[in-house]
Amino acid sequence: MNKVVKIAIYIALLISVTSLSHAMRMGEWGMVMNENLEQLPQGCDAVAGEMDVTIKAGREYAKEFPGTIFGYSQHEFDFPKCTRVNVTFINEDDIRHQFMIHGLPTYLHPQGMFHLELYGNGETSGTFITPNTEETYLAHCDLAQHMEKGMKAQVKVGGGNGNLPSIPGISGQLNKDDYELDLSIENTLLMLVLFILGFSSCLFCFFWFKK
Repeated sequence: MNKVVKIAIYIALLISVTSLSHAMRMGEWGMVMNENLEQLPQGCDAVAGEMDVTIKAGREYAKEFPGTIFGYSQHEFDFPKCTRVNVTFINEDDIRHQFMIHGLPTYLHPQGMFHLELYGNGETSGTFITPNTEETYLAHCDLAQHMEKGMKAQVKVGGGNGNLPSIPGISGQLNKDDYELDLSIENTLLMLVLFILGFSSCLFCFFWFKK
């Protein structure tokens, strides 16, 4: 192997290691995955601007929404296209929480995902550049039942393309629970029979134990 090839391999490895260090940062506190500080999404000639956003996670933010346990301090975010977004993620609980955005360009974010995670109470930050698109992206905590219990948000880029379902304070449930009472003749007669049987049983027990 000649010297030029060795130098080329060394440079390629160096670039790979550098890229990997930007793609993931982790420690005892948690992790940041797939952030992008500089590389432009397709269709973006330059970074159009820069925005800073702070997202807090915890039980405190579920109190406003009945039926939820966890929540974010904000459940909708609006960003312009081709904008560098610096995200500060704060976990106010003592358990693990995440803020993950899905559907971003896979050539910039493996699995199309930008990921911030804290194993407990703490703070971290990461950066991504919004695509040149008009789309609404899902942001959530991927831990079991956290999203189902309220930790879900939407990220609109370029105005978005509508609302996602079941976003607390933003949109209604995709499949609403239906607990309406069925008052059909059959069910009404059945309830009446059950009531009579139950009432008769109570009377029988009352007089039986009274003897």
